[in-house]
Parts: sequence; structure tokens; C-alpha cells
Amino acid sequence: MSPTRSSNANPGAIAAGRRHSIDVRTDGTVVSAGDSRAEECQVQAWERAVAVAAGNVHTAPNTGRSHTVALTADGTLLATGWNGDGQCSVDSWTEVTAVTAGWRRTLAVLADSTARAAGRRNEGACDIEFWTNLLGVAAGDWHSIGLRRDGTVLAVGNNRRGQCDVSGWTGIRAVAAGYLHTVALTEHGRVLGVGDHTAGINDLARWRDVVSIAAGSHHTVGVTAEGRVLAAGDNSRGQCNVSAWRDVVQVSAGSLHTLAVCADGSVLASGSNDTGQCDIADWSLTDSSSPSR
Repeated sequence: MSPTRSSNANPGAIAAGRRHSIDVRTDGTVVSAGDSRAEECQVQAWERAVAVAAGNVHTAPNTGRSHTVALTADGTLLATGWNGDGQCSVDSWTEVTAVTAGWRRTLAVLADSTARAAGRRNEGACDIEFWTNLLGVAAGDWHSIGLRRDGTVLAVGNNRRGQCDVSGWTGIRAVAAGYLHTVALTEHGRVLGVGDHTAGINDLARWRDVVSIAAGSHHTVGVTAEGRVLAAGDNSRGQCNVSAWRDVVQVSAGSLHTLAVCADGSVLASGSNDTGQCDIADWSLTDSSSPSR
């Protein structure tokens, strides 16, 4: 599909999930795109949000339900959506500085650089409470990644495609996790990848001057210093049709779609729109009285 563009004054927080998209507006309210009946899109009452995360899972006949989490200005969390494993039971958390959402779980970094997790523990992807000196976290379907302040990377959970083989990485400044792959941005603007090769990890070695990365279920996206967007991996629904995008400052990759924020605050979307997750044309600037989907 052709890219969709919307106007949005806040380039700081977008999130793409399995079948929905989320954005923080400049007044701290949150707007969603997707199936308006789905619980993960019920964010209309949220206020004072500064960042959002969308639970993601690969598209399959037995997947679909998801959840959404927002980090507020006072370091607490808001959550809505599927809570079958307690992934939305985070309202008591405080001093949160970063949050991410994966399949059936929510991960956070606290002010003391430790981590918290809520949700499914079967695969070990929530076993992060012993992590310290953290800068950020990323959640794939069945694995979790931690970025430490010294530029090294930690991983727990399912490793059946080698998506957790990150112990040798150094000089890392950002991480992202997809269905069965993990990618990292180095301090020199290069991108590393491990795991399922269908997500385009073999192509990442050619990328240069990258400043931002995102991992979808089977695709990988990066933003260059010039504001151009690179993509590799599965393009079955047009989620990698981003080469014409310009002046981009941030990207987010969902299961089968990709979002981007441009320097002027506009938002782009490309990929699957089966549930309206790319219908972002009505996302407003700062007017919280405007209806969200």
C-alpha cells in the first residue's frame, strides 16, 4: 500500500503492535489506530503520557489479542488490553524510566537501572529482575533484550533461532527485538543482527550512518542520519516500502506494518491495514478533544 501521512507535533513516541498503532500527542494524551473495539485501543482517557509501547506478536491464526502500555510523566505506568498473564498488572510500578511490551509481557527499566517484568514466564523472557546497570530493554515474542550502560547486551528467553546470541556485542547504543531476531545499533552507526534470517539480518551489514532502529515480526527498519529509511526482510504486505520517506527521525515496526515520525512532526505508515492500524490520517496535533479511533 502507499504510505499514509498524518500531522503530529510530537516525534517522541510511536508504537506499532500486532494490529494497532499508538502515538503520544504533545499534550500527553494518547491516540490509537486499529480496531476501535479492541481493548488495546482504549486509550482515550489517558493523560500525562510521555512514551508508549504496543504489545506485538507475529501474525498467525492463533494470535491477535494485544496490550498497550504508557509511561507517564511521574514515572508510573498505564496499561490496557489483554491481561491473561498479568502483563497489564503494572499500575503499582514507580520510578519507571523506560518501558517496552512484547507478547504477553511488559518490561521496564527503573531509575536505579534495574528491571521489572510482568506477564508470561514460560519461556524465561521475564527473568530479568537480576539485570543491573540498564539503559534500555526490548521485547520480542519469546525473548527479552537488555542494553547496559557500558554498551553490552543481555538476553533471556527462547533462543531457537539464535536470537539471544548477543553476549559478544559491545559499543551498542540501542536494541530492538522481533519475533525470532534481535538487532542492535552501534555507536558508529552500524547495525548488527542475530536470529531468523528471514527478518533481513544478512542485509544489515551494508547499512551505514544509522541513528534509529526498529524490529517487526519478520522485518527490520532503520533511520539514517540524513533522515532516510532503510528496511530489510519480509515485505509481503508492503511494510518495507519506505525508501521514498524523507526527514524521518523515528521508526516503529509492528507485525506487518511500519510507522515513522518525520522532523516536521508528521507520521507515516505503510504495510498491512487489515484492522485500520495504518489509518492515522485523523491523528491530531495537540487537541485532546479530537476523537481518537
